[in-house]
Amino acid sequence: MDKKKVTIPQVCHGHSRPVVDLFYSPITPDGFFLISASKDSHPMLRNGETGDWIGTFEGHKGAVWSSCLDNNALRAASASADFSAKLWDALTGDVLHSFEHKHIVRACAFSEDTKSLLTGGFEKILRVFDMNRLDAPPTEVDKSPGSIRTLTWLHSDQTILSSCTDIGGVRLWDVRSGKIVQTLETKSPVTSAEVSQDGRYITTADGSTVKFWDANHFGLLKSYDMPCNIESASLEPKSGEKFVAGGEDMWVRVFDFYTGEEIGCNKGHHGPVHCVRFTPTGVSYASGSEDGTIRIWQTTPANSEENETSSRRVKHSVDEVSKKIEGFHINKEGKTAEKPSDT
Repeated sequence: MDKKKVTIPQVCHGHSRPVVDLFYSPITPDGFFLISASKDSHPMLRNGETGDWIGTFEGHKGAVWSSCLDNNALRAASASADFSAKLWDALTGDVLHSFEHKHIVRACAFSEDTKSLLTGGFEKILRVFDMNRLDAPPTEVDKSPGSIRTLTWLHSDQTILSSCTDIGGVRLWDVRSGKIVQTLETKSPVTSAEVSQDGRYITTADGSTVKFWDANHFGLLKSYDMPCNIESASLEPKSGEKFVAGGEDMWVRVFDFYTGEEIGCNKGHHGPVHCVRFTPTGVSYASGSEDGTIRIWQTTPANSEENETSSRRVKHSVDEVSKKIEGFHINKEGKTAEKPSDT
C-alpha cells in the first residue's frame, strides 16, 4: 500500500448528464485534444493537456454514445441515439455532414489515414463512409452477430475490431473480404476495447476482468480479475508498465501491467466510471463518470522534474492552441457560443 500515491485531479465540468466515452487525439503540431461523449447530446472538445474547454458541438437530438477525432484533430465524429452519426469541423464546430441510420448508433472511429469513418450500433451493421465523398453510400461490412458496442481500426486500417452489447467476445474483421477472421473469446460482453499506441496490444474490459491480447497473433497475454465490474481500461502508452481501470465502484484504479498488483486508487467521482483513457504522452489519464464530470489525473507526482518540464510545455501549447481555436463555434449571427456553466 505504501506504493500508492494520492492524486488530486483536474475536474472538468460542463456536461449535464453522464459522460460515456472519452477519446484523445494523437499529438499534433498544436498539441493534443480530448473529446467527450455524453448523454446530454453535446460532445465537448478540450485541450488534452490541461482539460480547458474549447468548444461544444451542437446538433444532436439524442444521447451521444461515442465521439472521436481524426489524426490531425481537424475533424470530429459522433455517434448518437438520434439515429445519426455526424462529422464536424473541429476548428469551427460546424456540422460537415450527418450520416443517417435506421437505429441507435453506438460507436464511431476514424481510420488511421483519416479517409474513412466507421460506424456501428443497434442495426448490427458495420458501415464505412468515404470522407472524400460524403454523399456516397457507405460500404457495409457483413452483419455483426450482435448489437455493436465498440469499434476501432488496427493493422493500418486493414482490420476492424468490434464488440457487442449482448454477447461476449471481440471480433476481428478483414476489411477487404468483410468477413470475421478471428474472435477473441470472453465470458461477458466487452465494454471497452483499446489498441495500444505502438499497435502491440489490445486491451479489453469484460465483466470484472481486464485482458491484454497480442494485436498481431491474437493470443491472450494477461488476464486480471478486478475488484468490481469494470467498464473501461487503458494501457499507459509510453512504458506500458501500468494500466488504469474504472467501473461500478466509482474509483479509478492503477495496476502494474506485469503483475496485476493494484498500485493506486483514485477517489473523487460520485457515480460509476464509464470510461478511462491515457493521454498520448502517458503523463496523465482521464476518467468520465455517471456524475457528469471528467477528471484528469496525473501519472507522476506533482513535484517531479518531469512534471515541471511538462507544465512549461503545457503553457506554451495552451497559448498556441488558444490562438488557433479562438473562433471555435461561431453561430450564424456571428456571436461566439458561451462557455458551459461549471455547475
